[in-house]
Amino acid sequence: MIMKRFEILSKARRALNVTEYVVYAPLVARHARAGQFVILRTDEDGERVPFTICDYDKERGSVSILVQEVGYTTMRLAQMSAGDCLADFVGPLGDPTDLSGYKHICLVGGGIGAAVIYPQAKQLYGVKRVDVILGARTKELLMYREEFASLCGDLYVVTDDGSAGEKGLVTDVLRKNIENGAKYDCVFAVGPLPMMKAVCDLTREYGIKTVVSMNSLMVDGTGMCGCCRVTVGGKVRYACIDGPEFDGHEVDFDEARARNNIYKAQEHQCALRRGL
Repeated sequence: MIMKRFEILSKARRALNVTEYVVYAPLVARHARAGQFVILRTDEDGERVPFTICDYDKERGSVSILVQEVGYTTMRLAQMSAGDCLADFVGPLGDPTDLSGYKHICLVGGGIGAAVIYPQAKQLYGVKRVDVILGARTKELLMYREEFASLCGDLYVVTDDGSAGEKGLVTDVLRKNIENGAKYDCVFAVGPLPMMKAVCDLTREYGIKTVVSMNSLMVDGTGMCGCCRVTVGGKVRYACIDGPEFDGHEVDFDEARARNNIYKAQEHQCALRRGL
């Protein structure tokens, strides 16, 4: 069977309004590593949008991404089917994750952040001691629950409404684990900015190294546009070439949150104009 460049090999619902796409991109798959991302366009007139590489198969030549339908491009993706081809699928971009210096790691994923910590769990399986805290607002938004259960030492599931796992926040579980004697020397947290900030505020109390992955606005992915800039340790950094992962204790989350919301009104208007 001959596959076409950037063909969508399969798509499957992973959670409410969240779809996993498996794309044929052998050159990207060949060089992909956990922590990196791709930038795609659905068509020649489409916008460039970054997505984390949540899985890859070098032999098959495929790359998997997890997409939440929140704007024009993600809704346009939802209208595409297996067999359709994307216009562009560029990557792998960004620096791969390096957690080699730590022994007991806690991966914390909130909502769509599961897409980022999933490849970390696969890469660290059998190499490091790893626990996973998986959180979401409700059970319909939990992703990769069964997969994580087979890839880590202990899996903790928490939902805001208590519909699955414990009722509460990921920080509640993390604090309880630490106070019960978990000797984490690194926490890797990915999810909504308020969640990552809360995790960093907590781990700062205990002096635990914390890494976060910044989902910044991005255009070219090569450091030229400056769109993805983030302040880290009082200095300007670019998520596309200096990240996307940074020391969470040094990230200016308030600034990052303000920047991420700057085009919300325009995104909504665009979707309305295009009937999405």
